[in-house]
Amino acid sequence: MVGLLTLTPGLDTALVLRTAALGHRRRAWGVVLGIQSGTVVWGMLTSLGVTALLTASHLAYEALRWAGAAYLVWMGGRLLWATWRNSVDECPRTTGSGAEVKTGTGAGNTLLGGWRQGIATNLLNPKMGAFYVAVLPQFIPTNASHLAAGVLLTGIHILLAVIWACALITLGHVLRDRLQRPSARRCLDRITGTVIAAFGLRLALGE
Repeated sequence: MVGLLTLTPGLDTALVLRTAALGHRRRAWGVVLGIQSGTVVWGMLTSLGVTALLTASHLAYEALRWAGAAYLVWMGGRLLWATWRNSVDECPRTTGSGAEVKTGTGAGNTLLGGWRQGIATNLLNPKMGAFYVAVLPQFIPTNASHLAAGVLLTGIHILLAVIWACALITLGHVLRDRLQRPSARRCLDRITGTVIAAFGLRLALGE
């Protein structure tokens, strides 16, 4: 079940692939670690019964849902705005100028920055909590420790997600050479920004 969840294209896939495709390998792994840190938190809270309170409380769920939606729309909008703002400055650059070769270095290519982005995206998604509440308890043995069994099952989810992330980062590295042109990078950011903002709107307008 979690294997199918991991392979289904979604926000996590878009974030990791976009970051890796721009050559930010350290930040891409930071995003992966952040997402999986959030998954550990959801798994532990579900095992302890805390997330059941979240899904039972309409006010708490709505507050987290709107906070997550606002964050995703802001993130996607910032990506879209940056592509339009920088298009005039980037267009004159040629492929051989070396301007785009440095995409894997600098302040934006940090493990901590990627981790913060990944964990915020994961923890502000109440549907992750709802999914774990609906699924995880069904697989915990009756006489087992809920916390230990829950963390073990969450670890299986994380293992599959990390394996999938390795494939995405490898694919991003292959695509990197094709994204040296500023126009290609702008196109990637516009697609990713649109996808992220759309996820935010769907979270805000969904039931």
